[in-house]
Amino acid sequence: MSGRVRRWAGSEAARGLALISPTLLYAMAMLLLPVIIIILFSFWKQTFLTVDHSFRLDNYRAALTQPIYRDLFLRSLWISLTVSVATVVMAYPVAWYISFHGGRNKNLWLFLITVPFLTSYLLRVMSWKLVLGYNGVLNSLLLWLGLIHSPIESLLYNADSVIITLVHSWVAFAILPIFVSLEKIDRSLVEAGQDLGDGLFRSLTKIVLPLSLPGVTSAFLIVMIPTVGDYVTPKLVGGTEGVMIASAIEVNFGRAMNWPLGAALSVTTMVLVASAAGLMVLALRLAVRGVRR
Repeated sequence: MSGRVRRWAGSEAARGLALISPTLLYAMAMLLLPVIIIILFSFWKQTFLTVDHSFRLDNYRAALTQPIYRDLFLRSLWISLTVSVATVVMAYPVAWYISFHGGRNKNLWLFLITVPFLTSYLLRVMSWKLVLGYNGVLNSLLLWLGLIHSPIESLLYNADSVIITLVHSWVAFAILPIFVSLEKIDRSLVEAGQDLGDGLFRSLTKIVLPLSLPGVTSAFLIVMIPTVGDYVTPKLVGGTEGVMIASAIEVNFGRAMNWPLGAALSVTTMVLVASAAGLMVLALRLAVRGVRR
């Protein structure tokens, strides 16, 4: 046994692990320690500036039973899932066109897609206020076309405006993993299907889509996980109807000075997001299996 250990210690794998282990341990510590601290805080109780370190479940009871938090959880999940589905649906045709018809200009297309995202995220969110505002671009265009007689007030400061802004903000991040997955597909499989009489739709649903499922899944998770806890977008374009759970967490860590409750809301959000993501990935795989049949 000791001989095997010595041989493994002198192997290339062991040298590579020894090389990356300091960085890996540091990264894991920076990721895990904040999560552990948040979990510990969620079981404590804070009264003004003093913290009671005794174990209790009052914060989780409040997070799961109080109507305001329950509504915010449901709204955040609904907005996040809607944004994820809409983003993937919009990103897939673009990624497919670039991969299968981009030719020599694939890198140029990818660069053009990412150009708007070289600007500040805050500026991109604020730009939608100019588009959807009462005197914004969209209302001005509709008035000029004669389709409306007065500006529409419901375009901004609601859940719909949050969804529109988030879809625009994350669509490029969904295109890239789908594109990478499509690039790995053997084109001879598509050609074989076409030789056997498959049209474009059947080729997409029976060959391309099932084989690109890893990219679709990655894109879905890349969009869903951050958007459910987004704070800036609902704050700027959501109004009272577009408030999400991140705002409640910020209030408890800020003005309310109730860190344990804020921590419990954060942990509950992480669990709900992980559960919803797992269920959606499972549903996506079952749907693709059904398409294959």
